[in-house]
Amino acid sequence: MIRYALRCDQGHTFESWFQSSAAYDSQRRRKLVNCPACNSVAIEKAIMAPRLAKRGAVASEAAPAEEPAVAATAAETAPDPVALVSAKERELRAKLKELRDYIVSKADNVGTSFPTEARKMHYGDIEHRPIYGEASGEEARALVEEGIEVAPLPVLPDDRN
Repeated sequence: MIRYALRCDQGHTFESWFQSSAAYDSQRRRKLVNCPACNSVAIEKAIMAPRLAKRGAVASEAAPAEEPAVAATAAETAPDPVALVSAKERELRAKLKELRDYIVSKADNVGTSFPTEARKMHYGDIEHRPIYGEASGEEARALVEEGIEVAPLPVLPDDRN
């Protein structure tokens, strides 16, 4: 995990955690990183001092303790906590959940027999009806190669927890 100090085009600063530098870049391109103060998506990395681990007494001698007044001032100016999930991402998750719930409520769960049932419907052996179920990647590719239209159900982050 990487913590970045970020700044919006309005000058607000905040921090956020990302799985990797590539994850930050991807989320920023998709406009999923936004300022908690003004909701701006024009975000860039701010200059941030690296944190180095201290070693024994040598490090403690090199870094004298802060004065209490300075520590209180730093605590008072610390930024407010930032949500790890932006409002846009929460909205997208809600819409995906709504879509998934709609499909599940209107279709039959055929479980692991999904490839077989999909083929039977495609070739006219049984009546068409909305179905969902499980298929391996290989089974799904085979269905697509046969011209059978299939699509995965949206997987929500909460489903993996």
